[in-house]
Amino acid sequence: MTMIFVAAMAFTAAVQAEEPLLAGMAVSDITPDPTVYHVPLGGYGARQNAPATGIHDRTLAKVLILRQGDTKFALVTTDLLGIVRSLRDEVLERIKATGITSENLMLTAAHCHASTEMNAMNRVNVLGNKAIGIFDESLLTFTADRIAQAIIEADKAYQPVRVGTGSVHLPGLNRNRRGDGVVDDEMTVTRFDRMDGTPLAVWVNWTAHPTYMTEKVMEISAGWPGYLQREVEKALGGGVLCLYTNGAEGDIAPRGGKGDTPFARAESYGRRLAPKVLALCEKIETKRKAPLVCQVSTLNLPPRTAPPALLDAAGPEYGLTPENIMAVVEALAPESSFMGVLRVGDLLAVSIPGEMTAALGLEVKHALAKAGTPHPIIVGLGNEWISYILAPEVYREGGYESGVSFYGDQLGPVMVTQAIRAGREALGR
Repeated sequence: MTMIFVAAMAFTAAVQAEEPLLAGMAVSDITPDPTVYHVPLGGYGARQNAPATGIHDRTLAKVLILRQGDTKFALVTTDLLGIVRSLRDEVLERIKATGITSENLMLTAAHCHASTEMNAMNRVNVLGNKAIGIFDESLLTFTADRIAQAIIEADKAYQPVRVGTGSVHLPGLNRNRRGDGVVDDEMTVTRFDRMDGTPLAVWVNWTAHPTYMTEKVMEISAGWPGYLQREVEKALGGGVLCLYTNGAEGDIAPRGGKGDTPFARAESYGRRLAPKVLALCEKIETKRKAPLVCQVSTLNLPPRTAPPALLDAAGPEYGLTPENIMAVVEALAPESSFMGVLRVGDLLAVSIPGEMTAALGLEVKHALAKAGTPHPIIVGLGNEWISYILAPEVYREGGYESGVSFYGDQLGPVMVTQAIRAGREALGR
């Protein structure tokens, strides 16, 4: 990007900040009926594409569309394991009339491990591998219809809002599952208020895998992110919408959930986080003037390659052999992807299309904080799932994460460089 374009972006943001910030929001239930659909649950190859036996709690898509002057941006959060290209494309096809395109859509997944398997909605998944998930056109259509429905609804009713962001560190509530000690324990909350100061929407960004839902769980559930959002919405009342996005959770697990069952542990953890969100909400000062800057651009990726650790770390779970390994990599890993940036007020969000490790996420956040943004965040699993995203030395160490990283040992540095550049451009730096 040239300096002329950066300057133009900064000028546009300054001008638009004088115009009111508007928000439209909606919710859609994206829970397939297990008596109608064969619903494989995502997150564990050990389930072997077995169908869900029922619904424990609902999975949702939540939409917050922001408008300011000529700029419009849609944040869509889902209780899904991940986003595949087919799903994103189908949603975009259905919402053409809204003016939301690939350039101003941030479609994210909480990485829930008991929701619809993402590769069951992936048209390029023609492998017939039960551990990966079997493609089902009806699940893709159902989910895309429901998400698009919410975006269309949110685009019909805008109201002026005030916005503010705050962050707090919560030591002890997540852990590095690879044991290297690096964690991102910062929770960031952005509050959107009506003009009278009452909350309209709360966006929570917190880093941790929703892995309390084990491979033995066969009921659909949003896991601890679902409990967290429901608790916050219940406490705030007044029709407040709570949206959740995960961070750079590639090697980060939750810590502190208690109970005798996966559901009890997930509920316990969500209930522990909710008061932290509410306490932070009370401290946030919202403002009327807030620049809205957004951009979704093409992410250039290194060549796809089968990682050395794949057969050892993930081969048994996903039925991989030396003969089929590259076919799997090419089916699941796109040649390019998307990087999204959203700046609204003091918040700067950079979406990463996969599972970045905490150390890399912190590198991006620290660089953007140094560039002048008070509250930088990583939105993990944004717009697409491409693989795990690791530093070169972590890739070479092996283990599960290395075995599901499909672009060689330079993916991490490439992603960090482009994320920092995109964030700095949104800041006009």
